[in-house]
Amino acid sequence: MIVRIDATRIRDWDSFHAVFSEAMGFPEFYGANMSAWVDCMTSLDDPADGMTTHHVSPGAVLTLQIDGVDDFASRCPEQYEALIECSAFVNWRRIEQGAPAVLALSFYKTAGAEQTTRGAAGTS
Repeated sequence: MIVRIDATRIRDWDSFHAVFSEAMGFPEFYGANMSAWVDCMTSLDDPADGMTTHHVSPGAVLTLQIDGVDDFASRCPEQYEALIECSAFVNWRRIEQGAPAVLALSFYKTAGAEQTTRGAAGTS
């Protein structure tokens, strides 16, 4: 499953959480912080948790397609780095618990003049 994230709409932490909450269907009680983001994304293969409206089958991976990544990375470097680090942490946390990785990032970053697709578990 691929979920497109329009990073051109992200300007600060509030808009970061609003964009992801809307795109992922986070619950009303979503805390709008990175700990809450990690908790929601960790449950992508467990619909009973009610943490997102997007789900993947156990063992499958949800890919976040980040659109407008060049501008996002330069305009919001803190949020950009947090997205990468926290996506990796989601997978690390799951692997530590004996579950498979569940989240990948995909984006084309022209600033480096090469296509970048990052698997949040540390592969590229």
